[in-house]
Amino acid sequence: MVSLVAYIADTMTYVGIFGLLAISLNIEAGYTRLMNFGKVAFFAVGAYVSALLTVSGAPFLAGLAGAMLVAGLFGFLIALPTLKLREDYLAITTIAAAEIIRLVLLNERSYGLGAMGIRDIPRPLFGVFGASYPVAYMAIVWACLIAWLLVSQRIISSPFGRILKAIREDEVATEALGKDVFAFKTKSLVLGSCMAGAAGSLFAHYTSFVSPDMFMPLLTFSVWTMMIVGGTANNYGAILGALLIQAFERSTRILKDLVDIPTGAQVNLRWIVIGLLMVIFLMYKPQGILGERKVRVTPP
Repeated sequence: MVSLVAYIADTMTYVGIFGLLAISLNIEAGYTRLMNFGKVAFFAVGAYVSALLTVSGAPFLAGLAGAMLVAGLFGFLIALPTLKLREDYLAITTIAAAEIIRLVLLNERSYGLGAMGIRDIPRPLFGVFGASYPVAYMAIVWACLIAWLLVSQRIISSPFGRILKAIREDEVATEALGKDVFAFKTKSLVLGSCMAGAAGSLFAHYTSFVSPDMFMPLLTFSVWTMMIVGGTANNYGAILGALLIQAFERSTRILKDLVDIPTGAQVNLRWIVIGLLMVIFLMYKPQGILGERKVRVTPP
């Protein structure tokens, strides 16, 4: 019974972390149509910054705040040269940026970086909860997820959010109405980057270990699948997508106990199914399971 509770808590913790990451991508791609194919970079920056700060003695909240701040700053620096590019070039550039970050983390030898990663990252309140810590940390993660969800919903329903949607629908027309499209796109990317940094911080403190091979490009496409399956431009859909994909990934990990499948083939099969799932939804249900909630405006 205890192991079942721990398993469910572990799964829901990952759902919360990747749900937050999916919402951050939804702000950028779903509402603003910023094709960020380097989302894993901001996740990695948040994880490493929080790990480095807390290993050095800073409290968990300082690590979380530092992760959001540095990831947001990184998003701002990426925005300056890229957000005036066409969508396909933006996608290529963000992929390249993510790989640059990963290779720097892999090859840099100072500050405890490198292929061996960072170990013994403090777990907040671990001494207080003891054996019930998985459930307690799940509550912390979901509290962060709900807080960011409320902030995101408020932003999207505000005039700022309506301008983001206008940019998504017709960038030229939005600019013709006097809106600074570049500034709004930059704010969208910075906001999404801060959220990804928070997700990275929560991930690092849960695993208590981070290394460059945990932030491969495939992780970005997993998050894209979560957003597409759950519902583009719907934050609740992003969380639903995270729940479905994480449940699927965890169910395939116990498949080896039921069927004689080599570990390598099991991982490959998982990614094949996720890829097929993305293709099927893009072809037959591009709005996802929930899809965007259209608001009908009645003229006065």
